[in-house]
Amino acid sequence: MSEPADRVSRKTYVLVHGAFHGGWCWRDVAQDLRARGHDVYCPTLTGLGERSHLLAAKPTLETFIEDVAQVIKYEGLSHVILVGHSFAGSVVSGLADRIPDKLRHLVYMDAQVLQSGESPAGGAPREHIERYEQRAIQTSNGRLLPPGEPSSFDVTDAKMADWVETRLTPHPFETYFNPLVLKHPIGNGIAATYVACMKPPRPVLAKTQEFARRQKGWTYVELPTGHNAMMTMPSELSDLLANVV
Repeated sequence: MSEPADRVSRKTYVLVHGAFHGGWCWRDVAQDLRARGHDVYCPTLTGLGERSHLLAAKPTLETFIEDVAQVIKYEGLSHVILVGHSFAGSVVSGLADRIPDKLRHLVYMDAQVLQSGESPAGGAPREHIERYEQRAIQTSNGRLLPPGEPSSFDVTDAKMADWVETRLTPHPFETYFNPLVLKHPIGNGIAATYVACMKPPRPVLAKTQEFARRQKGWTYVELPTGHNAMMTMPSELSDLLANVV
């Protein structure tokens, strides 16, 4: 029996934020997609955003993956279009590896795509790691990495930057060194789209973007905006997500 037309056209999105952010960062995109009749969930990972009071739980990359898996389980979601920004590329890959039957499409938005055994900080230049370590030691005895200015996420509009700055939270430092463990090839056979934010490009993502271009069955798209496209180009990003099949 075929599904009703409204059920076929109505999609379910789970939007996962990157480091220092929370579900709040998807505000405009979520509003747009809901206005189009879709279901949208924007979970916040343990220790970040409105869940920053849970840092004592010492979250790991595994915790982050489980955070989103639990939302999908307890909300009874299926055919999910799973979107991960930046650091959350590893969350997307982890979920694709474990619950592929619940997922319809993967969207990596200017995100890391790690191989099994790699950690989020694994490809960063040593001098960057040392600088981050010093910031973490100076501010929290090495436990947390403080966020940069909104401009470090390519958010330069003054009003938007003020909104972002009041919401950014420190990120659990050790999660940058937790390896992603996969039992299947990246994406686990699920259709995927990679969205590269190219104004300006991020050199640290060049290798990942080249990998995404080469993947059979993946769609590669570029947006002429900075890293936080959900804030700087929300309508265009919403259009792109709404057209994912």
